[in-house]
Amino acid sequence: MKFGKIDINLEGEKLNKDHWELPDEKIEWAEKLDPNENTLIRTLVRTGGTSWRIKSWRGSVYPMKDPMRTWPNHYGKRFGNIEFNATHYRIYSPEKMAEWAREMPDDFVFCPKFPALISHYRRFNNCEGPTDDFIGGILALGDKLGPVFLQLPPHYAPKHSEKLIAYLNNWPKEIKMAVEFRHAEWFKGGEEAETVWKLLSDKGIGAVISDTVGRPDALHMRLTAPFLLVRFGGYDGHDSDEKRLMVWCTLLKKLKDAGTPLDSFDLLVHTTDSEFTPEICSQFEAMIQ
Repeated sequence: MKFGKIDINLEGEKLNKDHWELPDEKIEWAEKLDPNENTLIRTLVRTGGTSWRIKSWRGSVYPMKDPMRTWPNHYGKRFGNIEFNATHYRIYSPEKMAEWAREMPDDFVFCPKFPALISHYRRFNNCEGPTDDFIGGILALGDKLGPVFLQLPPHYAPKHSEKLIAYLNNWPKEIKMAVEFRHAEWFKGGEEAETVWKLLSDKGIGAVISDTVGRPDALHMRLTAPFLLVRFGGYDGHDSDEKRLMVWCTLLKKLKDAGTPLDSFDLLVHTTDSEFTPEICSQFEAMIQ
């Protein structure tokens, strides 16, 4: 994940903290349940990477001699989700999406990224056709469709949000969506930014949290929907990876104890060339147990 990435060789001291903490979370989408009530809160926790086309996983995630066409199936057996970046670059047919869905176990989910055609090139202008095509494709995933996430361009500031607001207001509420803000102004308050944040809360649209050391402002901890997508930037086996994963486990326990009914938590792991992604997912899965 280039967004917020640091050069460990030059800035590694940023990772060497004795104790890592998350900012206080702000629940903006619903009232908390009474923790004294006998209510079972079960959050589906899933981990995964950003691609199944990772050659360095031969001999670990993928059997050494199995051809690449089998890799989606092996990926689905090892991970619970995928940040599905393929849809950012191309709008796929329902037939192709259904084919990929059939490769995966019943409890696997895809988290498709919005097409760049909509978010980066047309910037939400005249997007009815591409949006209909995108929705038609992802619906073919069936029960394996997880939250869809809309990544805004790096220079997309709150002052540009008029078309975004109109687009969000027209998004079908039955499809879970989360928005990833990257411009720093989204995290500084201000009337224009807060108008969009309130819209997310009112419509139950999530806000992607980016946990990467280079951009602490993106670790905003504003929960605007009863599901959470976290894009976790790992640092290739550095000790800080494990410490940062632990604070997310602690948060999940805190939310459960407080009676906050979070439906799902998807950890989308980014590491250099995805080499350390299986290791980080394994660490988190062991911790969450």
